[in-house]
Amino acid sequence: MADSAPSKPTACLALADGTVFYGAGFGATGRCVAELCFNTAMTGYQEIMTDPSYAGQVVTFTFPHIGNTGITPEDDETTDPVAAGMVVKWDPTQSSNWRATEELAAWLSRTGRIAIGGIDTRRLTRAIRQLGAPHVALAHDPDGNFDVEALIAEARAWAGLEGMDLAKEVTCAQSYRWDEMRWAWPEGYPRQETPVHKVVALDYGAKRNILRCLASAGCDVTVLPATATAEEVLAHSPDGVFLSNGPGDPAATGEYAVPMIQSLLQDTTLPVFGICLGHQMLALALGGRTVKMNHGHHGANHPVKENATGKVEITSMNHGFAVDSQSLPKGVEETHVSLFDGSNCGIRMTGRPVFSVQHHPEASPGPQDSFYLFERFAEAMATRKVS
Repeated sequence: MADSAPSKPTACLALADGTVFYGAGFGATGRCVAELCFNTAMTGYQEIMTDPSYAGQVVTFTFPHIGNTGITPEDDETTDPVAAGMVVKWDPTQSSNWRATEELAAWLSRTGRIAIGGIDTRRLTRAIRQLGAPHVALAHDPDGNFDVEALIAEARAWAGLEGMDLAKEVTCAQSYRWDEMRWAWPEGYPRQETPVHKVVALDYGAKRNILRCLASAGCDVTVLPATATAEEVLAHSPDGVFLSNGPGDPAATGEYAVPMIQSLLQDTTLPVFGICLGHQMLALALGGRTVKMNHGHHGANHPVKENATGKVEITSMNHGFAVDSQSLPKGVEETHVSLFDGSNCGIRMTGRPVFSVQHHPEASPGPQDSFYLFERFAEAMATRKVS
C-alpha cells in the first residue's frame, strides 16, 4: 500500500514489505539502501548521524524539531556523517544556536547524506516496533521522479546487517594518539597534559567523545585499527585495553577480533573495558553469544540498573544486537540490565579487572550517571601498577 502523497513529493521511502512513504527531500540527492531504525533522543542529531555505529542504517527521529541547533564541527563524533540517511516529521528547523556554523540541510548535502521530511514518524516507529527493523530504500529527486517498484526491489534485495562486518569500513587506517579531553566552558576541549595510564583503544568505530572521556580519566590513549593483532597491542605496553563501539554484526567482526581479545586475556592482570560493540566482542571472547534484536535500542532515555548496587542510570543506547545473558559461562556475571526489556547491558569477569557495558557512558544523557565506568577502568589500572 502507499501513503497519500503530497502534490509534488521530492523524496520517497520504500520498505521491503511494499509500504511507501512520500515526503520532502533535503540534503543530498540520489538514493541509498539500508536498515531503518528509530531514535528517541530529543537532542544530538549531529552526534547520531556521525556515530560510526549507525553505518548501514537510516535513522528515523521521533523528536520533530530536527535542525534547531544547526551544525557545529566540535560536536562531530567522526569526520563526516556515517548513517546512510535521515527521516524526520517536519522540514528541518532553522538553526538557533550561537555555536552553529552551518545549517543541517546544507551539511547533509555537502557530505552526501539523503534525508526526507514530512513523514508520519509515529506510524513509522510503530511499524518498526511491531514488525522489526525493515530494509528500506530512500530516494531524493528534486523533480519527483521515482521508480517505486525498483526501490522496493532494492530494499528486498539488500542483504541486511546480519553477517555484515562493518567495523573494517569505519575503523582508522592507521594508529594515532589522542589527548583531547571533554568539553569545558569556556576553553572548549582542553588537552590531557599529565596522563597517568597508558591505554590502547581498539577502533571498531570509536566515537570521539569516548576517547575524550578516557583522556579525562587520566589516560594517554593510542588508537589502533580494528584488525590490530594482540602482538601489536602489547607492543605499546598498555596499562589497560579499551574495546570501542562500532556497527554491524558482532559475530562477523568477531572472526578476527575475538581471537585477538582472547590472547590479551591470557594476562590475568590486564584491565579490559568495552563499550557497545566492544562489549559484545568481549562477551564473544569469553564464550557468550549475541543475537539480533527486533528493533534494537536507540535513544538517550534508556534506564539501566546496575545489579550490584540497584542504582538506576539514564543512559544513551545504540545497538541492534545484544548479548544473550543466558549464554554467559561460569566466571562471567551480568552487571547491568535494561529496565525496558530486561536485556543484557553489562558483564564482568569474576575476580578480574575485565568488564564492559552495552550503553554509552560517554554520551551523558543522565548527564553524568555512567562516567564512573571510566573512573573504574582508571582505578583498575592504578591497582595493577601497585600490585
